[in-house]
Amino acid sequence: MRHGKKVNHLGRTSSHRKSMLANMACSLILHKRVNTTLAKAKALRTYVEPLITKSKNDSTHSRRTVFAYLKQKEAVSALFREVGVKVANRPGGYTRILKTGTRMGDNAEMCMIELVDFNEFIQDTPKVAPAKKVTRRSRSKKASDTETTTDSAAPDTTDTASSTEEKPKKAPRAKKSDKKKEE
Repeated sequence: MRHGKKVNHLGRTSSHRKSMLANMACSLILHKRVNTTLAKAKALRTYVEPLITKSKNDSTHSRRTVFAYLKQKEAVSALFREVGVKVANRPGGYTRILKTGTRMGDNAEMCMIELVDFNEFIQDTPKVAPAKKVTRRSRSKKASDTETTTDSAAPDTTDTASSTEEKPKKAPRAKKSDKKKEE
């Protein structure tokens, strides 16, 4: 029985699984996203997130510990230079798994695993602050304040001809009861 054993073996031997996860982690760190199956992505998440947490503390000991897992100098240096600096304030949850459908050949669930802080599509869009809500009361008050200050402060210097011309007003709408009486 496998009570309390949470490791997904992925149908591989221990050495094959470790080297596969190390290669996938290096690809994720270098390319910031990887397309893979859902089971591998979930296993990769548990493998790479503690390494990213280690990269927040740039010391010789943490570099050697991470190198023991990744086994690639370029990936370790990229992890400590780029990723560790960018996720320094994040308390966890460095990766995101997005499901992309199923694979044609064997109908396996496919997904894309990516580093959260390195998604260019989300970060390039400017964040628009929601418009400040203004109640009718305060809007009418502000409008009346501005009208009184502009009228009293500045004398009327417009042409008399243009001020005498008024736009025709629209006729008020007829009520439903008036329409019934006409019929």
